[in-house]
Amino acid sequence: MKTTKTLYWITTTLIFLFEGLMPALTAHSDLAKQGISHLGYPDYFRILLTVFKVAGAIVLILPFFKDRIKEWAYAGFTFNFISAAVSHAVIDGIGGEAIFPIVVLGILAVSYIYYHKMVGTK
Repeated sequence: MKTTKTLYWITTTLIFLFEGLMPALTAHSDLAKQGISHLGYPDYFRILLTVFKVAGAIVLILPFFKDRIKEWAYAGFTFNFISAAVSHAVIDGIGGEAIFPIVVLGILAVSYIYYHKMVGTK
């Protein structure tokens, strides 16, 4: 059980840092604004995406959120990572920017699997 908790917390913390803390700190930077416009999305989408990322990361990292709300956060991040990979692949081709979201999706999958191992489901 100790290994399960350790792997869950490591992967969940990485997701929190990548998808909660970093967007909260950098969403209003010129680089973030250029990145969203480069992909063809309107600027308000950057703000909306940041709010949902931070909210989802908080749901995943705080242990008092349980079951269904965590499932929604995991699902939201899954859609986000797949959409990011597709958007970057379509605009820039297959490269680091298209592959990185898939790598982070793998980290999210490990977090999801070990979350369910900890709570004794699935």
